[in-house]
Amino acid sequence: MTEVYDPKGLIREAFAIDGITAPECRSIFLDWALGVPASRETTDEVHALIAHYEPEVASAHPMMETLRAALQEVGPPRRRGGRKGRFL
Repeated sequence: MTEVYDPKGLIREAFAIDGITAPECRSIFLDWALGVPASRETTDEVHALIAHYEPEVASAHPMMETLRAALQEVGPPRRRGGRKGRFL
């Protein structure tokens, strides 16, 4: 089943690595997300991965947390500063 959603096995391998950290999981997730075909909805793929791995791994695993974070709504971009931001 995961071959459909994780053809390179990146997410599967992340769950198998002992002591993997959250930044490493985010990097792996980014590699995985860049490989999702444009014809597929990334959020649907993430839901499928969570459904597959949730019964098998601890909910506090950094990759599971990364997958859940990927489903959170992102607000509008905010200005981070710069000259124009100081003079508005």
